[in-house]
Amino acid sequence: MKEKIQKVIDKLRPMLQADGGDVEFVDVVDGIVKVRLKGACAGCPMSQMTLKNGIERMMKQEIPEVKSVENIG
Repeated sequence: MKEKIQKVIDKLRPMLQADGGDVEFVDVVDGIVKVRLKGACAGCPMSQMTLKNGIERMMKQEIPEVKSVENIG
């Protein structure tokens, strides 16, 4: 499962990096994916929307076992 998650993150990273941000996969526990938003994403007021509407949505589409995605800062 970790490999699948990393592949999804690798697809998303160029979009985040284009805006000066980045995302790092940290861990997955019971279907909850832990990530760390970095760069411009770390302090962006829209980061929660990016996390839920972008990263989490794509994760759930590609990996049905994923329940949610959380930023651990």
